Amino acid sequence: MKAVVMAGGEGSRLRPLTILRPKPMVPIVGRPVMEHILNLLKAHGIIDIVVTVQYLASAIEDYFGDGSQLGMRIVYSREEVPLGTAGSVKNAEEHLTEPFLVISGDALTDFNLSKIIRFHETHHALATLTLAHVDNPLEYGVIITDEGGHIRQFLEKPSWGEVFSDTINTGIYVLDPKVFTYFEKNKPFDFSQELFPMMLAKGDPIYGYVADGYWCDVGNLAEYMKANADVLQGRAKVQIPGTDLGDGVWTEENVETAPDAQVLGPVYLGHDVKIKAGAIIHGPSSIGPYTIVDERAQIDRSVVWNNCYIGERTELRGALVSSSTSVKSKAVMFEGTVVGDHSMVDESAIIQPGVKIWPNKEIETGAVVTSSIIWGSQGRRSLFGRYGVTGIVNVDVTPELAARLGAAYGAVLPKGSRVCVNRDAHRTPRMIKRAIISGLPSAGVNVHDLETVPLPVARYYVRTTDAVGGMHVRLSPFDPRIVDIKFFGADGLDISKNTERKIENLYFREDFRRVYLDDIGNIEYAPNVIGRYTTDFLGRIDQEVIRKRRFRLVVDYGHGSSVQVLAPIFNAFQADVIALNATMDPNRYSRTAEQFDSDMQVLASITGTLKADLGVRIDTGGEKIYVVDDRGIIVDNGKLLAAMAELTLRGAKAEGKNGAKGGLVVAPVTAPSAVETVVKRSGGKLAYAKVLPSALMNEATREGVKLVGDVVGGFIFPAMLPAFDGMYATAKLLEALARDETKLSEVVDNLPPYHMIRMQVNCPFQYKGRVMRILSEQYRERREEPIDGIKIDLGKEWVLVLPDADRPLFHVLAESRSRDAAQALADKYARVVTGLQH
Repeated sequence: MKAVVMAGGEGSRLRPLTILRPKPMVPIVGRPVMEHILNLLKAHGIIDIVVTVQYLASAIEDYFGDGSQLGMRIVYSREEVPLGTAGSVKNAEEHLTEPFLVISGDALTDFNLSKIIRFHETHHALATLTLAHVDNPLEYGVIITDEGGHIRQFLEKPSWGEVFSDTINTGIYVLDPKVFTYFEKNKPFDFSQELFPMMLAKGDPIYGYVADGYWCDVGNLAEYMKANADVLQGRAKVQIPGTDLGDGVWTEENVETAPDAQVLGPVYLGHDVKIKAGAIIHGPSSIGPYTIVDERAQIDRSVVWNNCYIGERTELRGALVSSSTSVKSKAVMFEGTVVGDHSMVDESAIIQPGVKIWPNKEIETGAVVTSSIIWGSQGRRSLFGRYGVTGIVNVDVTPELAARLGAAYGAVLPKGSRVCVNRDAHRTPRMIKRAIISGLPSAGVNVHDLETVPLPVARYYVRTTDAVGGMHVRLSPFDPRIVDIKFFGADGLDISKNTERKIENLYFREDFRRVYLDDIGNIEYAPNVIGRYTTDFLGRIDQEVIRKRRFRLVVDYGHGSSVQVLAPIFNAFQADVIALNATMDPNRYSRTAEQFDSDMQVLASITGTLKADLGVRIDTGGEKIYVVDDRGIIVDNGKLLAAMAELTLRGAKAEGKNGAKGGLVVAPVTAPSAVETVVKRSGGKLAYAKVLPSALMNEATREGVKLVGDVVGGFIFPAMLPAFDGMYATAKLLEALARDETKLSEVVDNLPPYHMIRMQVNCPFQYKGRVMRILSEQYRERREEPIDGIKIDLGKEWVLVLPDADRPLFHVLAESRSRDAAQALADKYARVVTGLQH
């Protein structure tokens, strides 16, 4: 017997799931619902199939093909316009010369089809309707049969006042081809509303078979979620793909589950799913192929489709996430929420119960969504953040994005110009860098590939050659899932906001310059990158004074590329170096706060035990340093800035060229008061700046600036390079200590004491401007000249309220005469910021 699978349904009540796919292709526990139907047919020996298609027909045809992969033979019958249930089957009449089965491709069932067929044959019926008992018959055709199975009465989709039975028509029929004589081809005609009432009126042999088993129409989102749960809980006897591991957990191949993750069945995990440490999945839940569930995420009674990313500490409770969608860290989705394909739910967003998000939307960081988002496309607000273009690799930052980004950057540059591209040694930046390089030449821009060098070396090379710009791709030092793409101009500094906007505009419009064949840019390896930097570096350092000191150093290279540069330089200094983590290990580039603290404790212990003059950790990119003094004590970053300022200004005085005295030091508004005290007593001047790295680098280009520091281990010595350079900063620190014949501990002990507390206060984006306005008005008399945030001068103490550039929160920094007083001050203004949001 042949079967007709009706697969032309649009599934409007299942939107947004059916915006990009026909209803039969909606997956239930890892497989399209229609595939479950085809498996059922095959189990009952029916392998010759006619599929009627209309809405998004190619999606079904491409997936199932001729059926050979299922061991079946499939042909398709296309409707150009909807013809109704009977009209679509008559459209395939040429294939149906014997009794045949009609079944819906978008309803889930485990009925015994063989029994239905035998019933039809035994009763010599012209039409046999498969019936089922349901709790709510309002959405279906209600039917009454006599004891012999003859249909006596039916009513299509009655109201509760009209209901006369709970027995409904499931849309599964066995029909004789003679039924085609009742209506014409290519005209809309319906089985239940027209054909069957006509046959009943004529007294034709039309029967109803009440089937035992499971049947679900999957007609709306609630029924869809129920069908998934029913399969997992064994109510529907449907084959679940993969291996049953016991306790209701099914997994396909290449699933990776962290040892401390909890998977509490019934749960289905598709192939290549990754469940990270501390994640909890509570059934009934279904996770589609290639989906990543990140650390400590919680998924409860939810369905997640393929190629999704569920971020760290995200919570899904009774939610549905469609294909290729990213739900970022700490987001929460409540009962009945649905997010359509290719969407983005950013950090800390909350989607309230029952909200539907249509495909290709973005929910902003910290947003609280209370109503469905259907029309329009939010898209990304912007490409650039404080670290350049940044995001989760293969989720936010994909090769496709990188190639378009390269093309957009190239389009803002002169044709025939040169850009230098650099990366760290991890495979993620390698992939993204190659995609970027493929985009730049398409805009007629030549590429110098710097391969893998520290970021300061890349900036220096761009600054001292004919390059008009540069790009650096790195794994985030804070999170191995994140990749950062940094841009700099011909001066080696970060590009301006204006240039960022130009790149964004071209990127979002996809208005790229595509040059003709002869103008496509060249790709070459840049010559003598490190040598050029090292020669200038050593020429600016008093090597002889350092050699005389015979420093004993403990240097932690952090597995970064700075070892290629610094190791020969330390040899030139004739320093005795105990090297830690001196091999480039891409798997250890990113360090959590706990891991970093542990690394620093190890550095401190070794430095103290060996009685070394200094312990230094260079960050992976070579930009920042973290220092341990000669006693083995970790130097606080604020104290390190104050100490570096004092040593630098002493050197400026000692030079005494042209009667010069002191010099200008630049620090962010977050710097402790000790920095200002030290600068004044050393005869210098202090200028405060914004905290963003780009702002500090721009300040470094001012005339007379000797030092710029960022209070988090970053230092700029503009004479060499007006950008952060931890390698050069290390050398300048050694030079100063050797010149003054002093120890770092002596300099630190001579610093003014201070006590500072830093806190974070969450605040949705929509309230940040209001908070800043009210603070500015309320504290107008006591606030300092505005530079960054609101800094309130309280005499011998101060507090700074600083909005975060990228996230929905404020930073509250307080300094006072004691730690307790600073804590009380920070607590007070944290409460103020919280209160101003309401």
